[in-house]
Parts: sequence; structure tokens; C-alpha cells
Amino acid sequence: MQQGSPFASCPCISFSPVSPSLLGEYEKLSLSAWPSPVVPLGQTVTLQCHSHSPLKRFRLFKRDGKRHLPELQGDHFNNFTLGPVTGEHAGSYTCSEAYWSAPSDPLQIVVSGVFKKPSISAHPGPLVQQGQNVTLRCHSLVMFDKFILHHENSTGHFQRHGEMLTGGYAPADFSIAPMTLASAGTYRCYGSLRRSPYEWSAPSDPVDIMITGLSKKPSLSAQGGSMVRSGENVTLVCSSESAFDQFHLLREGVNLGRHLAGGQSPCRALQAEFPLGPGTPAHSGVYRCYGSFTRSPYSWSNSSDPLFLSVTGEQPLPGPCFVVPVQTLCCPTLCHPEACSTTDSSVLHYLLHMDHSLVVVKGPSYLSEAMSQSCRATQA
Repeated sequence: MQQGSPFASCPCISFSPVSPSLLGEYEKLSLSAWPSPVVPLGQTVTLQCHSHSPLKRFRLFKRDGKRHLPELQGDHFNNFTLGPVTGEHAGSYTCSEAYWSAPSDPLQIVVSGVFKKPSISAHPGPLVQQGQNVTLRCHSLVMFDKFILHHENSTGHFQRHGEMLTGGYAPADFSIAPMTLASAGTYRCYGSLRRSPYEWSAPSDPVDIMITGLSKKPSLSAQGGSMVRSGENVTLVCSSESAFDQFHLLREGVNLGRHLAGGQSPCRALQAEFPLGPGTPAHSGVYRCYGSFTRSPYSWSNSSDPLFLSVTGEQPLPGPCFVVPVQTLCCPTLCHPEACSTTDSSVLHYLLHMDHSLVVVKGPSYLSEAMSQSCRATQA
């Protein structure tokens, strides 16, 4: 050996500091991918080999044994950018120190977007009470051999939640039970084929799973009342005495978006306004709102009471038999029969309360049933 080498007169037992290069022989290296090991087709990914000792150079190996990438040959400094990726880049990778170390554990680089995206749906729905169950169903017209479910939580961390083999066109059902704060978040699913396990479809559209019922419900109202003529501006107001910093509006279960809390109502409740624009019959329906906090975006309050919004045309409203005392509906025996009947089943009928809330029924048969039930309740 050359003089001055650390091994020139090495005794059997030494308490001298161990050389970093010698330490690398026993140290387990690790390999990571940024921003994610799931890389969309045509984009890039940065691979970095990590070591407790200063690691100036490392070697990168593709371990699937099928494809050899010329750009991986040789030593790399600090990190290595792979891409724009194609199906050729999909596979299992390891790294080691350029001259002296055991290889790292393998890291799977997945290339997504090779096939068309599947669909994802939540059953019974995306709003789930704490402790209840929800099922996420992945399905596609492509005959995938496997579906993979990914979960993004409130910290933005994207992780694989599970995978399931399928047969032909069969969907894959992923059960989340029981629902907790940790399991709420954004989910997407991918499909893959057995012959190319590291080449996935494009991601499905996201589905947001919210946990509800952890705080008191807000209230929902319509400026100017819940019955609006076509063309009039419609604004819904969600308010709460709880210090929510954002509110969410839903129509028939469909999320219409969120607004930050701004201003206070006369009773000093925080509120947010949702302008829907000029009213059309398409705006008619049942609305609910929820409150939440920015620090916990997937945790919502209880639902507000439903608001029945009706946008009418130019046709005049039915006669005075529909103006009735609070919580009392008109009985046919107390009204003019001709005012309570129609042969046009498309005409909406309104049972108007003194507090300006509405019960909307469509067609004479529904109207008759609603009145009969009200009469029985009143006479009882």
C-alpha cells in the first residue's frame, strides 16, 4: 500500500474514525423521487440517492431486466433528472455509491397516462359522517387487470391507498371504514395491465371525500325570498355563529363551490354570499350549505336545513287558497276546487307559508297528496 493510506498499518481492532467510503459498504442507501414516483407521460422526475455520509457520486440502475437506458450509464452527481418520460422509463430503480456500497431498496417509477382514464364514484356519497362507511368504485371500459387507488390528504401528501385485481370489465370497490379525519381527502384511481405493471392509465377525475357533522350547522337563506321570477338575480346567503372561515354550497348533493366568510349579518353571524346570477328554471331545487375551516379543508359542519328555491316564469301564481297560516297547509275543503286543479302536469304548484318558505309540488296528483296529508295532520 502507499504510504499515508488509512490502511497502511491497520491493526485487527481499531477505534479510529471509520472512513465514509468504508461506512457505505454497510450503510443502507435510499432512493427517492420528486415530485412523485407516479410520473405523467412526457413529464420529468428527479431521482436522488440518500446517504448519511457525504455522497458526491452515485450510480443508478434500472432493475426490471427488460430495458436498458443509455442515459443511466456512468456516475451521477447529487441527483438525476429522468425524462421526458415514456413507457421505456417505467420500472424498478436502485442506486449505490459510485465505487463502494450495497444497492438501495428498489423504487418503482410508474408512468401514467399510457391508457385512458377510468371513472371513480363514491357510494352512498362523498359526504360521510364520522364512523360511517363509504365505498369508492373504480370502473372503466378498458379491460384493466388491476385498479390502484391513490389518496391525497390535507397535507398534500399523495400516497397509494390500495390496489385490487379485476376480471375483464369488473369494477373495483375500495371500502373506507370507518370514516376518520385521516381517511378524508381527495381520491383518484388508475388502471393497469398485467403485462406492463409500471405503465398506468391517466388518473380518474378526483373525488373529494368529506367528513361531516363535527360542528354545528349553519343557516341558509335566499335574499328576497326563496321564490324568484325568471330573470331576477338570485343570491343565497350562508351564515353561522361559529367562526367558520369558509362556506360550501350544494344543490341536490352537487358541490357548487366555496366562498370565504366575509362580513356579518345583523345578528353578528359570519356569512358568505353565493350569487347565482339571473334566475332560470334550472336554478330551482334543494340547496344546503356547510361551514369549514381552512386548516381542515376535508372536515365540514353539519348540513344547514334545506332551502327550497323555485324560479318561476311569467305565469301568475295560483289563487289565494295557497296563502295559509304558518305550518298549516290548505285543505281542499277550505279552498275553491277549481283553483287547486290543473290538467298541465308541468305546472309547478306552491304551498306558501307565512314565513315565505315554500313546498314545491309538481302536477295535480302530487298536489292532492300533499294537501291530503296536511289535512290529516291538521284534523288530528
